[in-house]
Amino acid sequence: MLRQEIKNLIGKAIKELYKTEAEVLVERPENKEYGDYSTNIALLLKKNPQEIANTIKSPVLEKVEVKNGFINFFVSEEYLQKQVSEILKQKESFGQLKIGRGRKINVEFCSANPNGPLHVGNARGGFCGDVLSNVLAKAGYKPYREYYVNDRGRQIKFLKDTLEGNIVYKNEYTEELIRKGEKNVKKAVNYIVGRIKKTTERMGIKFDKWFFESDLYPKEVNQVLDFLKKNNLIYEKEDAVWFKSTQFGDDKDRVLVRAQEKTTYEEETYLLSDVAYLKNKFKRGFENLVIFLGAEHHGYINRLKAAAEALGFSRDRVKPIVFQLVRLIEDGHEVKMSKRTGNFVTIDELIDEVGLDAARFFFLSRAADTHLNFDLALAKEQSEKNPVYYVQYAHTRICGILRKFGKFEIRNPKSLPIRQAGEILKLLTHPSESSLIKELIRLPEIIEDTAKDYQVQRLPKYATDLAVVFHQFYRDCRVISENKELTQARLALTLATQIVLKNALGLMGISAPEKM
Repeated sequence: MLRQEIKNLIGKAIKELYKTEAEVLVERPENKEYGDYSTNIALLLKKNPQEIANTIKSPVLEKVEVKNGFINFFVSEEYLQKQVSEILKQKESFGQLKIGRGRKINVEFCSANPNGPLHVGNARGGFCGDVLSNVLAKAGYKPYREYYVNDRGRQIKFLKDTLEGNIVYKNEYTEELIRKGEKNVKKAVNYIVGRIKKTTERMGIKFDKWFFESDLYPKEVNQVLDFLKKNNLIYEKEDAVWFKSTQFGDDKDRVLVRAQEKTTYEEETYLLSDVAYLKNKFKRGFENLVIFLGAEHHGYINRLKAAAEALGFSRDRVKPIVFQLVRLIEDGHEVKMSKRTGNFVTIDELIDEVGLDAARFFFLSRAADTHLNFDLALAKEQSEKNPVYYVQYAHTRICGILRKFGKFEIRNPKSLPIRQAGEILKLLTHPSESSLIKELIRLPEIIEDTAKDYQVQRLPKYATDLAVVFHQFYRDCRVISENKELTQARLALTLATQIVLKNALGLMGISAPEKM
């Protein structure tokens, strides 16, 4: 990966000049005048940037310049041309990294209560959790998709009340259960979870495990209480059992077991189950625990981290991601009610309305900590205004070019009939060709960054950027011409673009159509 190679060159120069090591940050500047990559390491170290720049030499770089204290790197044309061959060689493996070194990461997401259908609020965490798992796998980790079924507590009591005629949860699932005369809560939960599974399958999500909260009782919950008691981390007050969470950064201590006379359902709180569940996951050998939470659960972050620390694990190994709210917009107005149930819009209804590809792309497009306005009309529009349509159309255009010249074969660069592939690719000198190659080689960087900070919105942004640059290349450079060698070089670049774009769409779980 080029960015890492540049980091290594900078690190080597600093060590040679100043006999020290430093953490180097290399970024892509928005202004092309500042090069393809840039670093502010000289400013941070308070060293002469020109001195560092003069020390850096590499055939991958055309030149190294200094401006305003920043060291700017310009990639050589020869290096870019060679990357086309690399992409053609690696194909679907392009972007595969080893930074994860096979470490296991638990990704818990989409864990709605088993009292009705999944709604659009659940979709955001569902799609993002699935795509993050894809990225982690591409980065060399071993992600484990997990759905946590809250089959205890208040919502189960309310489900029982609903089945007995005191309607609390009114939706198509509970109405079906009432019609069947089902009164057994456990069977009702299993029925609802079965329906939820069908929805997640339709969403393109395959969970590795469906974990039921009830499986923690009584053994694992009692073990956690015993552990906390032995370590003087719980106390009794007002007939309730409290966790000393303030010792671990929480703003107040939390109740683990309620006073029995003050509740009409299980005395144990959600937090007690969560503590036992954290321990269960750590026991299964996961290095980090990624947990997707709804906006209403923001207060859980400190509690979960405090619980992990109390159990003897680093709080940094718990990675909560809190999503802000989703608003469906149609004709400028918010859509709040379901056409079928009248309560909320389900994920199934949304997929029926806009399709899976658009649903995934739109839900992935904004950062977790920002509100998402989902424009239904835009998601359904078959034009360049619709970002997913625009990206997929780029792939379709590429397939059309390659289909038109189906006899052309460049997947194996050595099969080129005129000259060696490397020589032909040297003909890729047009600025739009270079810009396209620079965009192609960003994919490994996108994967590395997302695997580190879990910001999956980079992927739809990257796919859109790549589509923009490809369309520009298509407008500026005639792919097929009388110059046979240049034709082959540009067809090679076009095929490389198809590979990368398809890889990016695949990470998002979005189809790469050959025709539209």
